[in-house]
Amino acid sequence: MFKKPKHIGLAIIFFFSTSAYTVNRTPHDTKANTSPTLIILGTIQDGGSPHIGCNKACCRDLFLHPDPKRKVVSLGIIDQENKRTWLLEATPDMPAQMKMLKNASGFKTTETPDGIFITHAHIGHYTGLMYLGKEALNSAKVPVYAMPRMKTYLETNGPWSQLVNLNNILLTPLADGQAITLSNNIKITPFLVPHRDEYSETVGYLIEGPRKKVLFIPDINKWGVWGKDIIKEIAKVDYAFIDGTFYDGNELGLRNIAEIPHPFIIESMKLMVAMPAADKAKVHFIHFNHTNPVINSKSKEALTVLKNGFRISQFGQSFNL
Repeated sequence: MFKKPKHIGLAIIFFFSTSAYTVNRTPHDTKANTSPTLIILGTIQDGGSPHIGCNKACCRDLFLHPDPKRKVVSLGIIDQENKRTWLLEATPDMPAQMKMLKNASGFKTTETPDGIFITHAHIGHYTGLMYLGKEALNSAKVPVYAMPRMKTYLETNGPWSQLVNLNNILLTPLADGQAITLSNNIKITPFLVPHRDEYSETVGYLIEGPRKKVLFIPDINKWGVWGKDIIKEIAKVDYAFIDGTFYDGNELGLRNIAEIPHPFIIESMKLMVAMPAADKAKVHFIHFNHTNPVINSKSKEALTVLKNGFRISQFGQSFNL
């Protein structure tokens, strides 16, 4: 049974003594020191920002002056009561994200989280596992939760198979629609979504805390090809972190955007235009391509998203569960 904490309105800011990052807690509920917490550890699409080979204005200055907040998309979960943490996605930025998660928790534990959940086999979502190998941390049996094709891919392809063979990671199978209970406070349910499944299936996650439910879908082709109604799914949860890779179809220039299908933010806003304001406010776009103008909070596109009642995920945001 989940414990039901008392509701109090409180805003908390964590300052990490060993990090320049700030985690901004939303003023929602619960006892601040015991409530499970979700933290945004990254918001950028797989290739990062600045992006390799990019000579556009969106990246030019960032190569000279990197923004430490531009990390590849990842979420962290902290269960204060049980002194446990979990990571969603193993990104190329995982070393910094693991440290941020540990610092935010305040736990005097090992560097690794109590589990890592993978959505699919695209480079921004699983390649951070390499840092658990003998060339780096040489970790011991870190639980990695993966769907059947993803699990087989890691077991049968190097260098990932070496992580399995040397017991750096311990693969834990997932199944579509079957919940994993992580503690008395947290459970997670994977669900299949259509995407470019070259090496593995792709899933989103439903994260359930004592009081809040969270939808996490960083990658999907288009809402119309999914077997579920995204509007109805948003109505069931308290927060929805959904694919906002591209603002529109004009960002990539010479590259064929049809080869990398995602729901444009303008398409999602049009689809959701009639939703109640309270449901629109649940929507937090995430997984931004380096070309996406909403990364700049002062851009007209970002202001349009906010004016329409939706949210733009920010690195370091924290939400009570």
